[in-house]
Amino acid sequence: MPVTHDQVVDALRPVEDPELRRSIVDLGMLRNVEISPDGTVGILVALTVAGCPLRNEITNRVKGAVQPLAGVGTINLDFTVMTDQEREELRVKLNGSGGGPTAQAHGHAEGRPIPFAQTGSKTRPLLISSGKGGVGKSTVTTNLAVALAQQGYSVGVVDADIYGFSIPRMLGTDREPVALDGMLLPPEQWGVRCISIGYFVPEGQAVIWRGPMLHKALEQFLTDVFWDDPDFLLIDMPPGTGDIALSLSQYLPRGEVYIVTTPQPAAQKVARLSAAMAEKVHLTVKGVIENMSWFIGDDGTRYELFGAGGGQELADELGVPLLGQLPIIQELREGGDTGRPITAVDPDSATAKTFSAIATRIARELRPKKVFNSQLTIR
Repeated sequence: MPVTHDQVVDALRPVEDPELRRSIVDLGMLRNVEISPDGTVGILVALTVAGCPLRNEITNRVKGAVQPLAGVGTINLDFTVMTDQEREELRVKLNGSGGGPTAQAHGHAEGRPIPFAQTGSKTRPLLISSGKGGVGKSTVTTNLAVALAQQGYSVGVVDADIYGFSIPRMLGTDREPVALDGMLLPPEQWGVRCISIGYFVPEGQAVIWRGPMLHKALEQFLTDVFWDDPDFLLIDMPPGTGDIALSLSQYLPRGEVYIVTTPQPAAQKVARLSAAMAEKVHLTVKGVIENMSWFIGDDGTRYELFGAGGGQELADELGVPLLGQLPIIQELREGGDTGRPITAVDPDSATAKTFSAIATRIARELRPKKVFNSQLTIR
């Protein structure tokens, strides 16, 4: 007995668009289902844009959902592309879905607020800071984001280091964001979504911008990207305490600051300045992460190349916990160069387990005590 039209539609309802994370049926992407007497099933799906980079993934998901149905023979899957008007309607539908904080997020230039600054937002912005370069802050950001995603959280990363962007390479995101009626769909890898100026700058060219352009770029990263209310939004902060840091303190007043340092006094001293700035702009420092803590030689000897105790000393001075210490290992560096973070490709390694433990402490022990609910008011 051939499969029915309703059975096919029901089977496709759980199938999500990989970028939008919504049912292709609910999004209106499923345009037609035809069933022949011999069990051949014809399916027409409308892609959001021509040349959709995840067309093959959608193909696999659709066929994988329909093929197991009893009575299904050959599956003929065809694609069409949404019109400009349909894309606009989809963008409005996405921004308005659920009435959540992103319902008014699109287009800050239109006078709408940044979603993560609103009291109804469930997203915890984590500002990963160091004060200086060269301490592995981006490596920590990347692996911490992957570790949080592995624990079942929805995670996004904003590469706010405009001049020295590196997150796309470290995550291994090899495709550009997709533009949907002025809204950007960020690429995803290892369960982490990411936006970076690196997607918009030709290979080998430097970003030479003054403050206002930096300010506008960050604003667009937060308002014109479809983040879909992640549990965590990690911000890979640039070195120093300049324009970008000031802008982010204004955009993300609920941001939590986590400071990365090496054990040596020079790095610790500059990291302390990053904490001092956080205090001035009323952001809370929640913890310290020590990187490059030691190196284990082939003979098993532990060498503390950058000294010892700096991370704990800084944590004690700031009155926050030292969340973890990360060793110098080749695999951690190689993972950043190849886009294969150690947390993703070797989760059972000691270093990956340290990242996982840090992620657990941030998610469970250091969550804000204040409950933010837009429907609660004080009379």
